[in-house]
Amino acid sequence: MENYGSESSKGKKRRREEESAAESSDFDQILSLEKSLTFSDTMVALRIMRAQFPQIDKVSIQPFILQSQLYSSVKDRTRVDRDLESLKREKVLRIFKLNTGQDDHAIMFSEDYSSQIERVKKRSQEKKLGNLEVFEWFKTHVIDFKLEPSIEHHELWTLLSLGGKVKDEHISLLINAGLLTRQLIDPNMYWFTIPNIGSILKGISQGRKEVLSLLNRRRYKEMMLASLEKKHLRLSSLDMRFHLRDLIGSGHLKIVQTPTGLVVQVSKD
Repeated sequence: MENYGSESSKGKKRRREEESAAESSDFDQILSLEKSLTFSDTMVALRIMRAQFPQIDKVSIQPFILQSQLYSSVKDRTRVDRDLESLKREKVLRIFKLNTGQDDHAIMFSEDYSSQIERVKKRSQEKKLGNLEVFEWFKTHVIDFKLEPSIEHHELWTLLSLGGKVKDEHISLLINAGLLTRQLIDPNMYWFTIPNIGSILKGISQGRKEVLSLLNRRRYKEMMLASLEKKHLRLSSLDMRFHLRDLIGSGHLKIVQTPTGLVVQVSKD
């Protein structure tokens, strides 16, 4: 009975992912944010935003979604939080704490994160670094077991030890590869991190300021969504759609329906 239940669960999970992917494919080519602003389902929203993640030159990174972007796209925040917790437990995705703001979190599909780990492992191989076995230990024993955004040093050491004899150099390699970073408040704690995200985090912060500055300079601090979306940002490699979803979800901007279309306004303090 246990095997049957497990197979049934796997089948349902696979069907759900296939159905979500099919729904996502219908939207992949939609460029207008006005036509794809809100969704009724968290997984559909995640897959569409994953497909619409901007192509960034000279940065090797898998797509990720900001939690604030989900809040802008799926109106029921309680449902979003509940769905994210469920998808995290099912190991469909991982959630990362970002240093761009107190409540900033990035969401990455687990398969994309696994690919990201393989990329940094390959780069370490090309540099002829030692202790590369730690990448496999990290994927097999740490990532699959520890689903939270942070991990304590002793627990990290214990989980890595399931793969082999751990040395300080192993953990240093994970830090240098961008998979871990020490917490400033407690150096015995690490955040799980997304490799190569540094320049993009800078773009998120600068892009937010640029979009808000653009709107604040306008007479009524507002602009038609269709027109705003076509604006090119100077300080961010991410596109306007990425930033608008973020700023709407975080409450800095709001959308107002008018007879001529959707208008983006700066939210009043």
